[in-house]
Amino acid sequence: MNFTNQHKVLEFTLLGLANFPKLSIVLFLLLLIIYVLIFLGNLLIIVTVHFEARLHSAMYYFLSRLSLVDLCYATVTVPKILADFLSKTNTISSNSCITQLFFLHFFAGTECILLTVMAYDRYVAICHPLRYSSIMNKTVCRWLEFVCWAISFFHSIIQIIMTCQLKFCGPNQIDHFFCDIHPLSVLACSDISIIEIVFVANSGLISVLCFLVLLMSYMGIINTILKARSDKGLGKAFSTCASHLIVVTLFFGPCVFIYLRPSVSYAVDKMVSIFYTVVTPLLNPIIYTLRNKEVKTAIKSCLGKKLLRRED
Repeated sequence: MNFTNQHKVLEFTLLGLANFPKLSIVLFLLLLIIYVLIFLGNLLIIVTVHFEARLHSAMYYFLSRLSLVDLCYATVTVPKILADFLSKTNTISSNSCITQLFFLHFFAGTECILLTVMAYDRYVAICHPLRYSSIMNKTVCRWLEFVCWAISFFHSIIQIIMTCQLKFCGPNQIDHFFCDIHPLSVLACSDISIIEIVFVANSGLISVLCFLVLLMSYMGIINTILKARSDKGLGKAFSTCASHLIVVTLFFGPCVFIYLRPSVSYAVDKMVSIFYTVVTPLLNPIIYTLRNKEVKTAIKSCLGKKLLRRED
């Protein structure tokens, strides 16, 4: 889809942190360290789940996919932000901007649905433990993963089609770190009222459906926990779900604030966007490994095996 053929604006300028030029080197180094940690942390989980037989269950299968999505999600925005810290122009072509927007929503949508699938997985594990292996078998897991990717693809395609209907005559300065729907809509010189409704409805449909499934899953989990009347079972169930609840809150909160409202720019938008595109992918591996003894044990075992192979 050629975005430039029907628009006067051939490239955009990302303002980023234009108000704090003296902090550019410090912020560059900080963001570079964070990106390296995101890459290594999520890659470690992916490799560990793949090679450790004890983690070959539905729960860890989806955890490894979450790490893959987080890794890709951060890669869509962070390298460009780092490059802009070292560049004097901070420009991005129209087609590159649309490409970035596509993958941003593709991976964000996948993570949103994947977190919902993980909540359903915990519901089955806690509320139907005897049937867990038969319900969440390999075939079901692969189909659920396919559904995540497919729905996210169509969600992102709709966003791109609507964005390409916008007309840009100038100015071309995007007051953001990366290309996204709201910063682009603000610059449009055409009527965006209908397109804006489609944007909110498209994002809202996924958010509402995911929220309803999450709500029903955790209502069922809470009901089962209350009926158990076992301190040991209560503690185990709470520990299992706590990490997932933290991740869901950290991801859904900022996304709902950004996308389920009209195209109005707020000063806090940049901070919120950095939070769900950079901080959340960094925290996810930490949250899951620190709160999960089985994952920590598997990581130590995986690293130990590699060290022994090097010594041999």
